[in-house]
Amino acid sequence: MADDKEDSVSESPDIYFEPLVNLPPVEVKTLEENEEELLKLRAKLFRYDATEEPPEWKERGVGDVKILWNRVQNTCRVLMRRDKTLKICANHYILPRMELKPNCGSDRAWVWSTPLDYADEEAKPELLAIRFANSENAQKFKEKFQEAQEIMKERQERSRNEDTENRNKDTDDKEADKVVEKLGKLSVRDQPSGADGDSKQNDKEQGSKENKNSNNESSSQDNERDKAGENSEIIKSDKEDSPSETNTEDSNEAER
Repeated sequence: MADDKEDSVSESPDIYFEPLVNLPPVEVKTLEENEEELLKLRAKLFRYDATEEPPEWKERGVGDVKILWNRVQNTCRVLMRRDKTLKICANHYILPRMELKPNCGSDRAWVWSTPLDYADEEAKPELLAIRFANSENAQKFKEKFQEAQEIMKERQERSRNEDTENRNKDTDDKEADKVVEKLGKLSVRDQPSGADGDSKQNDKEQGSKENKNSNNESSSQDNERDKAGENSEIIKSDKEDSPSETNTEDSNEAER
């Protein structure tokens, strides 16, 4: 009887139910793919609620806090998700002016403020506090936080230098555009007219010089003619005077 039961079990066919719809695997993106993880520690996060009367600290969640570095944009941020639900409870950039302060003198808790936190899908300022299991983890968080601040500081200085270079380039481009506009006002037709005017003026100057030269030559010729006439008259007068003198000499000899 036992052998018959074993044979009946082994002969039973394998049952396979084919699914009606084949769903391909979906890749879930966390927007952390292009970021490098500088730190990951388990902690508890609190936020200061000033809307309550009186204001109080409220627990925001327990989970892993990360400090992420985006190599492409060279930015650093704090990201923390709650356990199980993975809902974001802290998401903001680390700025150089942020300052970590001990919470109530504890060596395993820090307090800092951020001007813009995107945990609630809407940017708003927050005063946050985080508490770690021991002081070693708290010190690690502080070191990586300060390292991220240095990265952001270098990024800001680089962006400022680029802005100054772009401004200088813009001023140079504007000056070049002004020069081009001034050159554009000088049309092609104006240049030949100016050249003709210059040539005409040069012709006038040359003509006046030639006239002066001709006048000088004519005046010199007139002077030479006058001198020649005077000389001819003197010669004539000399010729006319010479016979009279001979006649007087002959008369004197006859009288003698």
